[in-house]
Formats: sequence, C-alpha cells, structure tokens
Amino acid sequence: MIEVRNLSKHFGDKKAVDNISFKAENGEILGFLGPNGAGKSTTMNILTGYISSTQGKALIDGIDILENPIKAKAKIGYLPELPPLYMDMTVKEYLNFIYDLKKCKLPKNSHLKDICNLVKIDHVFNRMIKNLSKGYKQRVGLAQALVGNPNVLILDEPTVGLDPNQIIEIRSLIKKLGKNHTVILSSHILSEVQAVCDRIVVINEGKIVADDTEDNLSKALDNEHKILARIDGEKDKVLACINELDDVVECSVDTMSEENVWVYRIEAKQGADIRRKLFTCMAENGFYILEMKSSELSLEDIFIKLTMGENLSPISSNKEVEN
Repeated sequence: MIEVRNLSKHFGDKKAVDNISFKAENGEILGFLGPNGAGKSTTMNILTGYISSTQGKALIDGIDILENPIKAKAKIGYLPELPPLYMDMTVKEYLNFIYDLKKCKLPKNSHLKDICNLVKIDHVFNRMIKNLSKGYKQRVGLAQALVGNPNVLILDEPTVGLDPNQIIEIRSLIKKLGKNHTVILSSHILSEVQAVCDRIVVINEGKIVADDTEDNLSKALDNEHKILARIDGEKDKVLACINELDDVVECSVDTMSEENVWVYRIEAKQGADIRRKLFTCMAENGFYILEMKSSELSLEDIFIKLTMGENLSPISSNKEVEN
C-alpha cells in the first residue's frame, strides 16, 4: 500500500506540492495525472525517495520513506520516464547487476527468466542494450522494476516508444501485475490511464483536485444529463414525441446522419433514466432507434475541466486518509 499524508514540498517560496493526501490500496492501479508543473513529478520523486518532503509523510507498506529509506525502497519497483539502463551491457548482464544491487534473495536464474518471459524480452537476453529498439529498452526498464518482486510498482510513462501491439501487451501486463501489487501509473496518454487504472488522482498547481473513479468524476462534473439518440423517422414527429415524455427537460436536433435519420440531443432531469420510456415511445409510433448513448464526459474532458479552472472544489471518493 502507498499512503501520502499531508505532503508538501517547497522550493524556496514556491510550493510545488501543497498539503496533499491520498492512498493506493493493495491490488489497486492508481492513475496519477497532472499538467506540466502541477507537482506530479515532485510527488513521484518523493514517493521513490529521490527527494525529501518539506512536510508530511510518504509511506510504503507503512514504512516512512524519509525515516527508513532503505527498507521502504526495497519494496518499490520504479520505472522512470527515461529507464536507467547501461547501454554497454547485455540485457543478461544488466538484470544480473540489478539483482545484485537490490540484494535480491529469490533464485536468480529462475527469477530473471520469469521476468524476461513476462515482459517478452527473453529472445534479446544476450543482446547489447544499446542495439535494442526504444520499445525493447522500455521493456528492459520495466524488467528491472520487477526484479525482487516488489509490493509497490511506480511507473512513469511505461509505454513510451512502444508500437500499438506492444502498448496493448504492456497494458495487459500492468493490469495483471495490479492484481498482486500496488501500482501508481503516471502517463500523459489519457487513453492509457482510462484502459488500465481503477482510480484516478488529478493534481493541479500542487493540490489534489480529484480522487475517484473515471465514472464518478464524469458524473460529478457533467450536470447536463444528456442522451444522444440516432433515430430513423420524420424529424418533427419524433421531436414532438420526445418532448412529451416525462422527465425530458429539452430536446434538440443535432445533425442528419443519413436520409431521414437524425441525431437528437435529449436532456433529462437530474437522476432520471428515460431510456426505456424513449424506446417504448419510438416503437409505438413506428420510429427506429439506431443508436443511443449517454453524452458523459471523456477522460480528456474531465482532465481539461479540472486543470483549466472550470471546477473549483476538489472531487474525491468516500475514501479518507488519516491525518
């Protein structure tokens, strides 16, 4: 488990991190997002013991990273954005070096073999790292983070340089690792966070502005409660039918997608689910619903709202961090 309690970091008069608190539980993949200069990298550096905090605590499995750094770091596997590779070593030499550096007690040969199979670098085991593609260098970086089977994985941009197939494989691997590890994933690729993470923490200007699931954040920020429906039927009659439904606040015609098929933007009262009523109404009048979806905010929309000053109050789940 990772726990951050009232963490602050000052660089002179500048507050890079301002009294933030959050948790990442065992078996949870936490997405850590923020624009450039928000304090994200500073927080990651404190969690991994690269820099100290000005105030507050960062705990790794209950161990304070500042008070007992060696014991805490032994529980962390860290993949920075630029993997710490030695280019003149082979993959085998490098992973053996990391194994010794970490004073790992697991059976060396079988442990390193399992890791290489897991990240699919077994076929380049004897190659020089400098001769590998950027994608394979990234995989070697992930392999070193897994040496020693740490409880906590902190991954900064883990799919940089990978091709689409490799990205899918690494995402699948991260989800698999998340079942038995605590994982913090920092990425600028919002679709990656969306695909992998159980929960999202957003930091902006040194403060936590959101801590919840993507679905809950979307619901909290989207006050419009709109449905987009693509319906085959005479436009004016369809529009009249929709406006007669209970709980419909407003309906407008958006665009015509094909002949006699229009897209309707339907706003319902807060908390009302009009999908079944809409289906029944259209069927009774001989109209056909070809597509219907909620116009919920995407993760990109959420990120923009939270970091561009559109939402002033922090959004969090019911989880509380003890002070």
